[in-house]
Amino acid sequence: MWFFARDPVRDFPFELIPEPPEGGLPGPWALHRGRKKATGSPVSIFVYDVKPGAEEQTQVAKAAFKRLKTLRHPNILAYIDGLETEKCLHVVTEAVTPLGIYLKARVEAGGLKELEISWGLHQIVKALSFLVNDCSLIHNNVCMAAVFVDRAGEWKLGGLDYMYSAQGNGGGPPRKGIPELEQYDPPELADSSGRVVREKWSADMWRLGCLIWEVFNGPLPRAAALRNPGKIPKSLVPHYCELVGANPKVRPNPARFLQNCRAPGGFMSNRFVETNLFLEEIQIKEPAEKQKFFQELSKSLDAFPEDFCRHKVLPQLLTAFEFGNAGAVVLTPLFKVGKFLSAEEYQQKIIPVVVKMFSSTDRAMRIRLLQQMEQFIQYLDEPTVNTQIFPHVVHGFLDTNPAIREQTVKSMLLLAPKLNEANLNVELMKHFARLQAKDEQGPIRCNTTVCLGKVGSYLSASTRHRVLTSAFSRATKDPFAPSRVAGVLGFAATHNLYSMNDCAHKILPVLCGLTVDPEKSVRDQAFKAIRSFLSKLESVSEDPTQLEEVEKDVHAASSPGMGGAAASWAGWAVTGVSSLTSKLIRSHPTTAPTETNIPQRPTPEDHWETQEEDKDTAEDSSAADRWDDEDWGSLEQEAESVLAQQDDWSTGGQVSRASQVSNSDHKSSKSPESNWSSWEAEGSWEQGWQEPSSQEPPPDGTRLASEYNWGGSESSDKGDPFATLSARPSTQPRPDSWGEDNWEGLETDSRQVKAELARKKREERRREMEAKRAERKVAKGPMKLGARKLD
Repeated sequence: MWFFARDPVRDFPFELIPEPPEGGLPGPWALHRGRKKATGSPVSIFVYDVKPGAEEQTQVAKAAFKRLKTLRHPNILAYIDGLETEKCLHVVTEAVTPLGIYLKARVEAGGLKELEISWGLHQIVKALSFLVNDCSLIHNNVCMAAVFVDRAGEWKLGGLDYMYSAQGNGGGPPRKGIPELEQYDPPELADSSGRVVREKWSADMWRLGCLIWEVFNGPLPRAAALRNPGKIPKSLVPHYCELVGANPKVRPNPARFLQNCRAPGGFMSNRFVETNLFLEEIQIKEPAEKQKFFQELSKSLDAFPEDFCRHKVLPQLLTAFEFGNAGAVVLTPLFKVGKFLSAEEYQQKIIPVVVKMFSSTDRAMRIRLLQQMEQFIQYLDEPTVNTQIFPHVVHGFLDTNPAIREQTVKSMLLLAPKLNEANLNVELMKHFARLQAKDEQGPIRCNTTVCLGKVGSYLSASTRHRVLTSAFSRATKDPFAPSRVAGVLGFAATHNLYSMNDCAHKILPVLCGLTVDPEKSVRDQAFKAIRSFLSKLESVSEDPTQLEEVEKDVHAASSPGMGGAAASWAGWAVTGVSSLTSKLIRSHPTTAPTETNIPQRPTPEDHWETQEEDKDTAEDSSAADRWDDEDWGSLEQEAESVLAQQDDWSTGGQVSRASQVSNSDHKSSKSPESNWSSWEAEGSWEQGWQEPSSQEPPPDGTRLASEYNWGGSESSDKGDPFATLSARPSTQPRPDSWGEDNWEGLETDSRQVKAELARKKREERRREMEAKRAERKVAKGPMKLGARKLD
């Protein structure tokens, strides 16, 4: 029987990457990059080859192996595994880079910030304080070659080869025998008389001064160069001078040195150091302290190093959400750090957390997720959106908080391209129909119409034919004037999705009815749309061969061109309309369009209250809310004219409006495509509405939208050129519903009739109750006490 000796190096669970060792390490150790065989995770492997005749050096290497294996501290190089044979020593540590190589690479990449250096020196001094004050050990080798940097930019103290006990156990310091290391020895070591009084930390603090000089000025040529601070920051110079003083007795203890540098105005008194110190102790912090920390963290991340954000801040954020119940406050810094990740890392680290967050019932978290969806939507695949995200997002359509309903509507601009057939053409359309018909907030109904115009290109041909015309027609009958404008603009934005028959028989009749709308902005947009549709019909009439080209998108499965336009409109819809909705909701949180004969729906017990909504909205707007940053131009003026200008055919048009009408008449002779491009050039869809200023009183005689007679029997006190024209007969049929589902319409007359019937029923009920009470009062006289009532 044969026995084969096992090779310990071959059985070692770590392997060297076949490449030359990293430089920058004077002495017998060679630093190699390695990896774990089972997982491939990166490590660093220090290799010492045993040579004959170097027994003293071998003993030093073995002592360093033992010290590194037994010492555990966050600022000391972390030991993972080791291998000792007759031929070599292998020490496996966390993946690190020598400080000299790291500084050189950072200088080539643009330089190292003082913030990073301040925290790095803080870590080295803290490691020295641990060794001297807690372990009574003298490092005896503090220099550039003994400091390493991990992937998060953390500085680690290594080079434990020449460490010895400060209490004198085991003899004095070992002999180095390497000139590159002996140049960092303090001058008092040359005095062999032993008369120099010094502290146990004096030699290491001198070497720390040499390290500080080299970090800012490069390799130390000779000890005399320490007299010139060079590029050392002014806030650090006084403390540096204490380290390299000739009297070893006055060199500070590492703990006191940290305390001095952390004083107000000191070199280590900055936000970066404070953030790192908090992260090191985050597990023992109170929940209120964690909340405040994460709220303020986002402001500082831009100034922090990228590696630090990826490898130190991100794990803490994920841990805080997973186990610390941090809630919505981690979202803003989480997505900010996510910008530094690659697509693969984002999928692996951020997306699972985001998917889990969508199932949360915390309103603050849900609304912040919806507000910041544009930052992570590109990393979500279609199966994840349809099965794990959309089912939770649609609950926002039914939320009693208008801010959440608004953000849910806007999020559909980003989710629509990734939704499947059932979710997009069935489920989403049901929610849109309900919001447009029944939501008591006019701005949200307006948002729904705008959003439908932008996602219409993603709908199937049958759904487009069934939904778009009916939905935009319904919007033109909405009591909220901007919703009627949105209905007109919806027709214009999706003009290529309608057949010529639909344009002539369904769309133009609706638009013609708006030419006598009480609000001038609605009339202006209606005339503009009518001219464009007429131009399109006229061009096909003159040249019937254009019909096929004009209707090419009508029966198409999807419209790629319109999809691109929808993507460009998303910023406008999310920003402009959100600004309007948020302002109106904050100003009138419980206002329903009752003045225009739309009955207010009863409020459920858990309905939002004014103070809670103001608080939620203010909190939501503080987190990455950029809805008010853009200039919306002429459409703002149109919204102001809806609410603050007098409507009059003869004098209501401004000079600019008249010029637009004349220009539109002039352009009507152009081709249909030029008409639509001119429409877009004028910025109709590119702008939003804002709430008019409440400080400026309306001119005398101004009629607001709520003051018009929207089909009622009573006449207005003042003469109004549109009072009679805008009245709609009570026998007008209801518009088409959104397909097979019977959704309630917004017709004014229908609601007026229902309101009138309800009022009559209440009146009859009141009379009956009063009659019964009167009958009880005229009973058969007073009854005696204790008498029994016989009837």
